[in-house]
Amino acid sequence: MAKVTKRTIDHYTNLGLLEVERSASNYRYYDQSAIERLHFIEQCKKDGMSLDEIRKVIIEQDAEEMDVLELRLKIKGLEDDVSEVLAHLNKSNLKDLEYVKKNISKESLSLIQALLLLINQQ
Repeated sequence: MAKVTKRTIDHYTNLGLLEVERSASNYRYYDQSAIERLHFIEQCKKDGMSLDEIRKVIIEQDAEEMDVLELRLKIKGLEDDVSEVLAHLNKSNLKDLEYVKKNISKESLSLIQALLLLINQQ
């Protein structure tokens, strides 16, 4: 399926280029992303990159993916916070709403509006 030898897969795994999952009976299991990673490595080799260069590219990609994941988690947290505030404001009486409007800074209001736009785009 991966069009490489078992020895090559073992070598890439030992170098940290490829991650392996183990089944309950300790068999190695490679999912679709591992196969895609193998194809990526092989293409990079065909393009003349060394395994060390490929490792650096993979590390950068993994770091970028983690940054995106962390950002998505932060956005989700902000969505939850904004939803909670909006729910509270919807339950509040006019006196509370006027108090919030009067005491919230322009920067905070701008931030809330930007967050709402961002949330609505997703």
